[in-house]
Amino acid sequence: MAATPSIMIPLGTSAPEFTLVDTVSGRSMSLGELKSDVATVVMFICNHCPYVVHVREGLIALARDYAPRGISFIAVSSNDAVAYPDDGPEKMREEAIGHGYPFPYLFDERQDVARAYQAACTPDIYVFDASLHLIYRGQLDASRPGNGLPVTGSDVRDALDAAIAGMPVNPDQRPSIGCNIKWKK
Repeated sequence: MAATPSIMIPLGTSAPEFTLVDTVSGRSMSLGELKSDVATVVMFICNHCPYVVHVREGLIALARDYAPRGISFIAVSSNDAVAYPDDGPEKMREEAIGHGYPFPYLFDERQDVARAYQAACTPDIYVFDASLHLIYRGQLDASRPGNGLPVTGSDVRDALDAAIAGMPVNPDQRPSIGCNIKWKK
């Protein structure tokens, strides 16, 4: 299991706009229509990565806890679905329905969105404020497969709590670690 860290792009970076197809509804959805007036979480995930599987329930719990508080959640899979068919749109749809994802699961077939966000791994998590400026990027929490730490989502929860309270987010942030994005050759 190769561990790739996320790229810690500068805080304050503007969220690149995108429109992608939601694998559950089949509808094209844009960042502009999905964003929140409080904060928006963009998560690069996939179906098969052991790091994502390890935190899957934590991501779902996070969205269920914070969506009622005005936070938007968007999941994007950018993996090469030809080389990794388990990460293709139909399998993504099965994953989202089977696990009850409370957020859209969008397919980035051309990988343009992952490149625009400089996503490097799965999971790679970004939190943007109401103006779509980056206030957090990095790990969900310190839990990793096999390290014995519980999945709490504490790092992202702290960032979201600060955003909801209108307070600055602690800039001491740790990179996520996960499987590298499976780039097309």
